[in-house]
Amino acid sequence: MTIETPIEFLKSIGPERAKLIKAVFGIATVEDFLNFFPIRYLDKSKTYQIKDLKENMPDIQLKGKITHFQETGTGRGKRLTAKFQDETGVIELIWFQYSQWMKEQLPVNRELYIFGKVNLFNNQFSLPHPEIEIEEKKEKEERLKPIYPGSEKLTKRGLNQKFFSSVLRNICLEIPNLLHENLPDDLRKSLKLMSRRSAYLNIHFPKNLKHLQHADRRLKFEEAFFFQLGYGLKKQHHQSHNVGNPFPIVGEYFNNFYENHLPFELTNAQKRVLKEIRNDMKRPVQMNRLLQGDVGSGKTMVALLSMLIAMDNGFQACIMAPTEILAQQHYHGISKLLENTDIQVKLLTGSTKTSERKTIHEGLMSGELSLLIGTHAIVEETVQFKNLGLAIIDEQHRFGVAQRARLWIKNKIPPHVLIMTATPIPRTLAMSFYSDLDVSVIDELPVGRKAIITAHRREKDRIFVYNFCRDEIKKGRQIYFVYPLIEESETLDYKNLTEGFAHISQYFSGNTVSMLHGKMLPAEKEIAMQQFASGAVDILVATTVIEVGVNVPNASVMIIESAERFGLSQLHQLRGRVGRGAEQSYCILMTSDKLTNEARKRIKTMCETNDGFKISEVDMELRGPGDILGTQQSGVVDFKRLDLLQDSEIIKVSKEIVEKILSKDPFLNHPDHEMMKNYYTKNYKGKNKWGKIS
Repeated sequence: MTIETPIEFLKSIGPERAKLIKAVFGIATVEDFLNFFPIRYLDKSKTYQIKDLKENMPDIQLKGKITHFQETGTGRGKRLTAKFQDETGVIELIWFQYSQWMKEQLPVNRELYIFGKVNLFNNQFSLPHPEIEIEEKKEKEERLKPIYPGSEKLTKRGLNQKFFSSVLRNICLEIPNLLHENLPDDLRKSLKLMSRRSAYLNIHFPKNLKHLQHADRRLKFEEAFFFQLGYGLKKQHHQSHNVGNPFPIVGEYFNNFYENHLPFELTNAQKRVLKEIRNDMKRPVQMNRLLQGDVGSGKTMVALLSMLIAMDNGFQACIMAPTEILAQQHYHGISKLLENTDIQVKLLTGSTKTSERKTIHEGLMSGELSLLIGTHAIVEETVQFKNLGLAIIDEQHRFGVAQRARLWIKNKIPPHVLIMTATPIPRTLAMSFYSDLDVSVIDELPVGRKAIITAHRREKDRIFVYNFCRDEIKKGRQIYFVYPLIEESETLDYKNLTEGFAHISQYFSGNTVSMLHGKMLPAEKEIAMQQFASGAVDILVATTVIEVGVNVPNASVMIIESAERFGLSQLHQLRGRVGRGAEQSYCILMTSDKLTNEARKRIKTMCETNDGFKISEVDMELRGPGDILGTQQSGVVDFKRLDLLQDSEIIKVSKEIVEKILSKDPFLNHPDHEMMKNYYTKNYKGKNKWGKIS
């Protein structure tokens, strides 16, 4: 037997069962079986009595006898029940799925142990689908019984907990021949890690709770370590192989703008991040940096100053945004900042007119046009730069890898890359999935910005909310109303945009109200946004099309209708559309009276903090890492033991150790690192490309 042995050759399996197991659990080899971990453990050292049963107990063990059984119901309602008693009482055992063979095997009037989770219905306890062990066959030394993922399809064919436990026990007997150590001895000793063989043995059949905890820690560290090793090697390769154009000069374009046209003093965080970017671009290595900044933290200013450094060195720069509205926002913002300079900036999107496109193409080819802002239209083959030196991608998770890669071939030497995101990434995700990037964080808001006050209100409070909005409009402020739908849905009872627009227009009849949604033509959207931005419109009723990129400093109130229907990240992004001026701003979360526990936690989190990083941690806890990373990263979170939320300390330690090892032995050529290198090459090389940017 080797770890590559197909499971059909294992005792008690064979071709038919192997096919079934592979279809349900994806287990094809001995190695797959070793990594088929228990989902929990039953403490078999403790036996309960029926009189001691309580609601919501974990899996329990009872000792007694089945006195009799019977079949009840017909068709789909057919089930098998049995009476089980000990010296303190009687409980019903129930099987909703069973076979004739199983019924014939029930041991009546024999001393036995049963295991399972009790149910309470009509003040009566029952135990559905219990596991049964006859007393004389019970293995006395087994204290913690592994419980594996189950499947009705397999259980009906006799492939139950007992079966999986038996197969794995046979495999575990061969562990000394199957598994080899993959971590250096000095590393294991310094971290007091269990050996790999002991870890697998104790994860399946733990001697005791302490051994189980040590096994779990070892396996989690192993996953984190090799994951980090992959990213560490990739980053190292990037720095040694990815040639970039060095930008040694900070010259006239940058200095003139900084000294004469900067509209406000940069925050210390902006200055720090700019210095990090500047140091990257000095080197003849392609920059690969992720810039995180909460909504309104001033990322666009950092982007513009970075682009001016590219211009000072004779290169062109571009910003690629995922939506037309966001691209337009960047364009208007940067054009305004540059309006008293002789620097030209152009916008290229899907709706750019042919004549304008021609002018842009010619300007890029000749080098007369240095700054371009646009959507994915920038990566079209017809768009050719004279010498693209810096590519800035906003909200990169919304672009596919192929789309991003098409930017790199716009220049013989790939441009420096700056990724910007206003979606704060939880610390553990940044440590895990962006380890090959250098990360910069703008963690303070511009001077004069006031924290947004967030409140939760229900339908009964609507008139008070409307009156509050009227008061704000009288002060000269503007209001957003955001709805989750455009058209009414038969299955969802929350308010939709068109109904809401009619209702708000009627209530605020003395004010100007306009509507904005994703189904409008680009020109219509542009007009609606310009009217609101200019102050001609008091209230903008919109969908989440305004989630990113809309900057109206005079807007002071954001009303989010049916806020319970939005995710945390989306709520935080929407809230960031206000609070962009010097006046106090407000975000009001309107919900129905009935909220799920998860929705209640989202609303509570929004009301308690404006910190996007704290919000992102709660968001990851509620949604899981896969959703946070976005659809382009789907399938990335396939750790078998490691939990990105709970095991942040293990991830941190593994990252530090990998960095230390690679700084001393970058190619893992030291004899102590041979088995580690071999294991990585066989199991990980080429597999962890999920965070790849360039």
